[in-house]
Parts: sequence; structure tokens; C-alpha cells
Amino acid sequence: MTVLGNLLVMVALCKDRQLRKKKTNYFIVSLAFADLLVALLVMPFAAIELTTGQWRYGETFCLVRTSLDVLLTTASILHLCCIALDRYYAICCQPLVYRNKMTPVRVTLMLGGCWVIPTFISFLPIMQSWNAIGIEDIIEDRKFSNITNETYCVFLVNRPYALICSAVAFYVPLGLMVLAYQRIYVTAMEHARQIGTLQRAGSAPDSYLSHDQQGSSRMKIETKAAKTLAVIMGCFCLCWAPFFITNVVDPFIHYSVPWQMWTAWLWLGYVNSGLNPFLYAFLNRAFRRAFLMILCCGDERYARQGSYVPSRPYSASANGTSIALRLSFIPSRSYSDNGKRILSSELESQDSTGYNTDRLSL
Repeated sequence: MTVLGNLLVMVALCKDRQLRKKKTNYFIVSLAFADLLVALLVMPFAAIELTTGQWRYGETFCLVRTSLDVLLTTASILHLCCIALDRYYAICCQPLVYRNKMTPVRVTLMLGGCWVIPTFISFLPIMQSWNAIGIEDIIEDRKFSNITNETYCVFLVNRPYALICSAVAFYVPLGLMVLAYQRIYVTAMEHARQIGTLQRAGSAPDSYLSHDQQGSSRMKIETKAAKTLAVIMGCFCLCWAPFFITNVVDPFIHYSVPWQMWTAWLWLGYVNSGLNPFLYAFLNRAFRRAFLMILCCGDERYARQGSYVPSRPYSASANGTSIALRLSFIPSRSYSDNGKRILSSELESQDSTGYNTDRLSL
């Protein structure tokens, strides 16, 4: 599932020119590549060791496999953090600020950092055995079983490495994601209230919703925003928090955590690589259209229909939170002509930023 989901995301970007125009999609595809490598280079050997109960590929390859594990899973997490920051600038800032912050050079540097930073906590210290300083005897005892005469690929870390690695790979990205999504949620709620105000102040009240319907629509917008962000953060924390909490605690309790718990938490983290395509691509309308085109062998029924033209002003049910978020790009001007000027300026700004209506529910 992880291979197919992430491979489909990468093929979609290669075949769909419209997807390549949006900067966020480069983070999503790089994330898919990292998760694809997790499925191809890390999971198979972990599964073999789990099912056979031993490691048959030598000590050197054990270090390489462990380094790849740390490198790719950390890269995956850092990509999630970059996606959150990109959404923050796109949704909470004005278009000019977003263009200044997310230039092609900066996007390239952020993507490079997602791959370079993990090497400093994976291959460099692990191949040099810095993680084993002070606990060499414990590692040697667990590598070989005198009872079953079998060898294992053991990866234990000392206290400094556990704290530094966990902070870089999880706790710092988690803090940035929480701050970014909290601001996104507050912005979405503010824009939902603005929609209600504009609807009530319109010069053609018969064309808008009644007061009760407005409150209900606004509640739906707020609920969808909360659910979207809750699913993203909930899945991330559920998959990785148990592992990194155990990773920090274990060195301070004399490595007494049973291997069964370590295995369970590690595979729960691997599951996140299979969920990411669904959370960050399959929920995106543009990606879904590209997937249908690929799976249906280019059926023209799923061809892109050009630019989005709303059928009526302020249809709150058309795309949930995305309508509220589009108001973040409306310049300050008077609201008149039944909202036509607003929609016109909105679409112009939307075209200038290159963002579609799925900015929140990517």
C-alpha cells in the first residue's frame, strides 16, 4: 500500500502540468519519494528480521540499514513540517508575503534541508558508532543469543544521541507544525466569520442564506477545518509519538523497554509513510483528478476543465473551509455589487498565487 500510494503521487506530478505549477506539490512529491524509499529499503529488511527472528546480513549492513531507517523516516517528518510552514505562509499571509517567502530558491533550500539534515543524525553518527559510546557492553550482549545461537541487528542509543536525535527528528518539527496549524485554524475561523458578515451585509438578501442557514454553514466550515487539521496532526502524533517518547525514556531506565514494544512502536511509525499519500495528496482535488486520469488511462471525462468559476457568490458548501480561506487574498476594498467585485479580486489574487481551492485540505 505504501509503495503504490506514494508511487501514484509521483506519477501524477510527472504527468500533470498543472500540478507542477504549485510549490506545495513539490514538498508533497518529495515526501512521497522519502516514504517510497522507506517502503522499499527499510520495511522489507525489518519484516524479514521480525518474521525469521534473526539478522542474516552482517554487522556492516545492519549499520547501513539502521542509518537508512533514521535518514528516511526523519526526512519524511521534516517534509511534513515544511508542508505545514508552506500552508501557513499561503493561508495566513498576503500573496506578496507568500511570494517573498516561498521563492523557488527557498523551496529548493527547504527541500535540500529535508534530506541533508537527517544525514547528520543518521549515517554520520551511526557509522562512526557515536550512538554506542558508553553502552558498548549492552549492545554486544544483545547482538548474540547464546541460547538460540542467533544474531540480531541491535540499535541502542546513549542519552546524548537519544535527546539530540529525537529533538531534530520529532519534537522540533512537532512544535512548528502545532504552531503553524494553530494559526491556520484561527485564520480559517476568522474568514468564516467574515463570510457570515458579508452575507448579512449584501444588497440582495434574497440570494443569500437566511440567518439560521448562515450560522449552520459557518459551523460546517469551522467543523471541516477542525476535522482536517485534527486528522493531520492526530495521525502524525499517533504514529510517531510513542516511538520517540520511548526513545528518550529508554536510556534513562537502563534500556529495560521490551523489544516487542520497540517493534510495535517502530512499525506504527512506518504506517505513517503509508498514510501520508492519503492525508496530503488524496484529499487534494487536483491530485484526485490526476489519479483518475492515470487509473482510467486518460479518460477525457476527467480532463481538467480550465479555471474554476463559482456558480454563485459565497456558496459555503461548495468546498468547505477553502472558501473561507480564499478570502485571505482579497484586497481591502468596499463590498458592493452583490459581492461581484469581491469575487473578481479574489480570483485575480488566487490566479497570481497559483493556489487552488484545496489549500487547506491538501
